[in-house]
Amino acid sequence: MPSDPHENHDAALPQPVREHLGQQLRSAYNAETEKPDYLGDPGLPSEFTPQLRRLEGRLKAHDTGREAVEDALNDILRELPAKR
Repeated sequence: MPSDPHENHDAALPQPVREHLGQQLRSAYNAETEKPDYLGDPGLPSEFTPQLRRLEGRLKAHDTGREAVEDALNDILRELPAKR
């Protein structure tokens, strides 16, 4: 039991207080973020830029490889004799 009856560390903050604090946190976060480059841009902090660039590179390489395999398979299928 707490020594002070008014000190309850397990009690949740009232809903209006949580909403107010959440609003303040969101506005502080949004004030620190850069403006988005385009509509729908998530506006992530610049610390994520290297990881995002690597991910974009991997996705592009994956798509390029998939397209190359698809084209090669289509070429092979076109060269097969037609079924009778």
